[in-house]
Amino acid sequence: MSQAAARSRATTAHAATSRPTATRAATTGRSAARGPWLDPADRRVGILGGTFDPIHYGHLVIAEEVRQALHLDRVVFVPAPRPPHKLDEQLASATDRAAMVALAIAGNPAFALSEIELERDGPSYTADTLAELAGEAARQGLERDLYFILSAEALAGLAKWHEPARLIESARLAVVGRPGWPLPDTARLAAMLPGGTASASRVERIETVPIANSSSDVRARAAAGLSIRYLVPPAVEAYIRDQRLYRSENSRRTA
Repeated sequence: MSQAAARSRATTAHAATSRPTATRAATTGRSAARGPWLDPADRRVGILGGTFDPIHYGHLVIAEEVRQALHLDRVVFVPAPRPPHKLDEQLASATDRAAMVALAIAGNPAFALSEIELERDGPSYTADTLAELAGEAARQGLERDLYFILSAEALAGLAKWHEPARLIESARLAVVGRPGWPLPDTARLAAMLPGGTASASRVERIETVPIANSSSDVRARAAAGLSIRYLVPPAVEAYIRDQRLYRSENSRRTA
């Protein structure tokens, strides 16, 4: 499958199951004028950010279990252009990573893709994204609850993120455990978060099925020509194979 055909397939698959507001950038291109990122009907929204290089079943399981536990109307996947803490790492192109997300979530109407961070100029910070989404609801006169989904491992380093207090002010945290990183108790939360007990009260702790998948494992296996079947959705597996992502001779990577 050609590069253009693969990307067209990703766009078509995602557009068939998602509302246009959350997928505007994916379906119309980054040059489109900014508009609402979330549908007004989505009042309880989970935000799952990451490089998604590539997206895998671990991401999807977490998103679905958090959606169910918190009764979310929507879980929005937000690919990051180049996280500030990964400036020295090679990544698949933003276009490829967004295309893989679109393919992975196409079968779940409660999932959506937003390219809000891919359209932003300069460094992209989660605090800015959540503040923008919260501000959008305020401008629309909507009461919307945002839940930023992250692992217990990521939570442990949250105090070092850009403006963590503003992040917590804009959205509640939905924290999931992962192998080797159990969910922290309330005392531990208060100790690790800016704002102490007040911030800890804005955290939802959610037990999920423990899946040890990692994007780095998928990349390593793909680079070695090994099977990644059952690690990623079939459509993502096919995209990686057809586009020869993560192979040493592939030129579509960013330094």
